[in-house]
Amino acid sequence: MGSGRVRSHTLVVLVEDKPGVMNRIVSLFRQRGFNIDSIAVGHTENPGLSRITLVAKGDDRKIEQLVKQLYKVLEVIKITDVTDENLIQRELALIKVNATERTRSDIMRLVSDVYRARIVDAAPDSMVIEVTGPPEKIESLITLIRPYGIKELARTGVVAMARGGRAVAIGQPEVVA
Repeated sequence: MGSGRVRSHTLVVLVEDKPGVMNRIVSLFRQRGFNIDSIAVGHTENPGLSRITLVAKGDDRKIEQLVKQLYKVLEVIKITDVTDENLIQRELALIKVNATERTRSDIMRLVSDVYRARIVDAAPDSMVIEVTGPPEKIESLITLIRPYGIKELARTGVVAMARGGRAVAIGQPEVVA
């Protein structure tokens, strides 16, 4: 893992579900000069624990140093760098796009036929598209929808899980950056 090449890293951080934990983690990234490209947090299968999925760019050595610093946050239980794993990555996006009588059917066809996304709201001048999938799929749809005029865009951030029997959970073997 000694590569000096800057790349996106996906970190899964298990933490105690307590007030202020997210602030301390995000502050650590800020202090080290890292930009968080994506962050998603939610409850886990264990009551009292939350799972944070972070995506940040950096070389392996800098990410390894960041992981060591994150372990100093009291509520951090386990950190797993899943970057090189065979992952399932998903994100949800809501995209509000301009729609006219003339463009509405083209947008609907593109959204449902090509991206298997859904129209979740329609107004006389706009439509809201819901799409889930890997970040590349979301980016691709955004690129194709942009010429119609995006009014608003909301993305959840990436959640990731290793394929197969491997699990990021308490009591599982640790893989540190």
